[in-house]
Amino acid sequence: MPRKFNVTAVCLPDRHYMVNLDTRLAKIKALVDNGMYFTINKARQYGKTTTLIALEQYLKNDYLVVSLDFQIFGSEEFENENTFALSFAGIFLRRIRAELNNITDSLEKILQQMETIIMEERKSFRLLKLFEKISDVCAKTDKPIVLMIDETDSAANNQVFIDFLSQLRAYYIRKDTQPTFRSVILAGVYDVKNFVRKLRPDEDHQLNSPWNIAADFGVEMSLEKDGITHMLSEYEADYHTGMNVTEMAELLYNTTSGYPFLVSRLCWLLDEEISAAKGSRSAAWTLDGFMDAYRILTSEKNTLFESIIGKVINYPELNNILQDKIFNGQTIPYTATNPAIDLASMFGIVKNADGMVVPSNKIFAKVLSDYYLSLDELKDLDIYKASRQEKTQFSKNGKLNMRLIIEKFAEHFADLYGHKNTKFIEKEGRKYFLLYLRPIINGTGHYSMEAVTTSENRTDLIIYYHEEFFILETKIWHGPKKHRDGEKQLLGYMDDYHQDTGYLITFNFNKAKEAGIQEVHFGEKTLIEAMI
Repeated sequence: MPRKFNVTAVCLPDRHYMVNLDTRLAKIKALVDNGMYFTINKARQYGKTTTLIALEQYLKNDYLVVSLDFQIFGSEEFENENTFALSFAGIFLRRIRAELNNITDSLEKILQQMETIIMEERKSFRLLKLFEKISDVCAKTDKPIVLMIDETDSAANNQVFIDFLSQLRAYYIRKDTQPTFRSVILAGVYDVKNFVRKLRPDEDHQLNSPWNIAADFGVEMSLEKDGITHMLSEYEADYHTGMNVTEMAELLYNTTSGYPFLVSRLCWLLDEEISAAKGSRSAAWTLDGFMDAYRILTSEKNTLFESIIGKVINYPELNNILQDKIFNGQTIPYTATNPAIDLASMFGIVKNADGMVVPSNKIFAKVLSDYYLSLDELKDLDIYKASRQEKTQFSKNGKLNMRLIIEKFAEHFADLYGHKNTKFIEKEGRKYFLLYLRPIINGTGHYSMEAVTTSENRTDLIIYYHEEFFILETKIWHGPKKHRDGEKQLLGYMDDYHQDTGYLITFNFNKAKEAGIQEVHFGEKTLIEAMI
């Protein structure tokens, strides 16, 4: 059976094209070897479960791995300490028996004692008794036991789970005198500390977390460029598409920043939908095919994007931070103690780049931008209505007239908003250009926000329309020197995309400015600049 790219459930090497995890697994095993207790908390669809399943096999030669999934626990299992202890004990015993082919007499005796106690003390069985018997089991196994629990988010609202963590902590502290697990690994979106903060908001409990024994995880879960290259090389060896593997891996990495689901989804689209649409895999695995896959992905509705938008709606401070960054290029220091930034980082929406808050990848920046621009309050604006009324003039014979677009936008913006104050234009100018652009290219083309992750007071756009690229920058006027620096950076982007023409929109608050369109030549390259 040929391998496929997988975007649902667990990836398996014999069934799916996937990045080799050996380096990641070796780093995690080093933590286990050192007896560490730790949490793998990453955003949704980040490969946590795939990593845990691979890790279970990777550790089996040296450890007895007891792997649990809290998704199989219903609400009744967390109702109180008694039901949780009974449920956990039952699953623990089944996992121990399933993992061991030969059980020694001494271990069998302990297991039978535990089963007897569960039956005889069914109504009074508690966490204390559970951990006493687990300790007895740990003392009798030939290999140290590693406990792995996936989907710990399922326990997020349950006090009994916090009490369970307290018991783990107590045994960890006394592990030299009380046999216990060699290592405990919890996996989920939320950091366990967030569970405690949610259940116990007072300061004392925040500082005295029952999981303050946890080691820093520190293992990179994003896919690296070399790993993506190796995965594509395996695919290419099977299908001989003729793709440039290195360039395609670079595109995937630069667009997704190695977010596992996004990489897999783009590859799946190229292999399945784009190949079918273009009639062959060879036609799909090209720059043009990639841009089509990008357009489909950023336009679709999926649980990951819905989760991101849900967080934006529910957390107004996060919403404000993201809008300032995406549309205004604001420099926002990454402060882990800021609840909104910490939350956005935990959910994988933003990351820390040289001490600054940036969107985690270009896909998320585009999805968030599209969401903001789709709000009804923006669609009622005159600039949007003007674009919808005039959009047919900007494309002829499949060619986009970008010069005419920025010229008409400059005219409309000056007429509609030229009387507004400086703060309004700084905050809304570039957002309004994207609002003007969107109905013109929608359905055929799309844009990517390039420098939104790194630059202050500017937004660089790569616009793709019918196999043509347009490099465009919007910026605020901060004097001639800053303007020349912006031109140089735009020329650099043009080199990257092999373009001879670039476009620049500058919002200038100087009353003596010369508004309008002009061409500026730099050797063989031309910048078409609109001053508003």
